[in-house]
Order: sequence, then structure tokens, then C-alpha cells
Amino acid sequence: MARFFIDRPIFAWVLAIIVMLAGILSVATLPIAQYPSIAPPAVAITANYPGASAQTLEDTVTQVIEQKMKGLDHLSYMASTSESSGAVTITLTFENGTDPDTAQVQVQNKLSLATPLLPQEVQQQGVTVTKSATNSLNVLAFTSEDGSMSDSDLSDYVAANVQETIRRVEGVGDTTLFGSQYAMRVWMDPNKLSNFGLTPVDVRTAIQFPPASWVPCRRWPTSSSTPPSPRRHG
Repeated sequence: MARFFIDRPIFAWVLAIIVMLAGILSVATLPIAQYPSIAPPAVAITANYPGASAQTLEDTVTQVIEQKMKGLDHLSYMASTSESSGAVTITLTFENGTDPDTAQVQVQNKLSLATPLLPQEVQQQGVTVTKSATNSLNVLAFTSEDGSMSDSDLSDYVAANVQETIRRVEGVGDTTLFGSQYAMRVWMDPNKLSNFGLTPVDVRTAIQFPPASWVPCRRWPTSSSTPPSPRRHG
């Protein structure tokens, strides 16, 4: 074979040029599916248990969910974190080639068996299942060109009008919102809570999910050192 091309150098050069041109043209039309997936697919489970310690989270939430996740198809390993802030994150990593959508559905089905066994406070907060990734695929920046919106205003606008829309796009696993966000500080009277039979968790839930008949109250500057008396309209 080598002698054939040595005796015909022009033919060899023409053939080499054709192969090179074919390679250059194929790069522009090569489907992305031809590239291997470096990061294995992963699914993340997040839950919140306000006021619970890390050990309580491990015993009552993390272990309960992990027990139900055993037996998932193509599951490689699980990793979990239980924080003192009350947040639990369980990451399930699957073998390369596993369909992320199928893996998410399987995890959701397994989680439905574990949810009734979780503390009532965790069920009220909700347990979420999302397709996880170690790196962000795309980063979007929002700015106010005329300066009429502050960082908190922009963050609130994106959270209310943009973030959920992006999450519903096919192929998007999850979104993370960076930047300033509105905060609320609430002073509670233990005696009044006891009289009404309420707990701090009840107050937090009422603030997060207020009845539709409530009218937003007036906001006070955060720099005020004296806590204002809470007011409700309606």
C-alpha cells in the first residue's frame, strides 16, 4: 500500500486534500450528541426543617429519604449534607448515559413513598426534586438602564417574572438567583404566640403563603432600631 502512494504522489496529495476538506466541512455540521457527556447525570433533593439541628435533620429527614432511594436503576452513589440552618440536600449521581428526565421521575416516585414519613414541618415546607449540575451552563445578567430599579428591585422582578419561566423551558434542570433579595425581620411575642396556640413555624408559613384576602402592609426602613407594631389591613 505504501509503494502504491509513493509511485503516485499526485494521487496521494489529491486524496489527502479531499480527506482534509471533508473533515473541515464535517466539523461545522457535527451534532453535539457526538461529544461525550463528561459529567454524569445527577438529581438533587432539597428540603427544609426550620429550627432543627444538623443531627435532627440527619435522623428524621436525610436517612428516611436515603432509605427509600435504594434500588434506583443505574444509581452510582448518593451524597447528602444536613446543615444547622435546617437545609437538607441529597444528590444522587447516576451512570453515564442515563436519561436525566427518566432519573428525575424515578426519584420523584421514590420520594412520594418517603414524604409521609417526614416531619410535618418538612412536608409543609415542601420537598423539591431537580436535575443537578456541578456548573452553570448559562448566566444571564439583568440591569436597569435608567437606574430606576435597585438591586433588590431587579432581583424581585426576576424571581417573580423570569425565573419560573426559564425553569419551564425543556432541558432546564434548575435555576439559581444571585444578587440582593428582599428580607423581612419579624419580632414575635412568646406570650401572645402561646395564647393563640401558634409556633414560630406557623408565623413563617403564614408570611410565605399569605391568604389571598390579605393586603400588603406598609414597609419600614430596615435601619429602624425600634420594631414597629405589625398591622394588617382588610
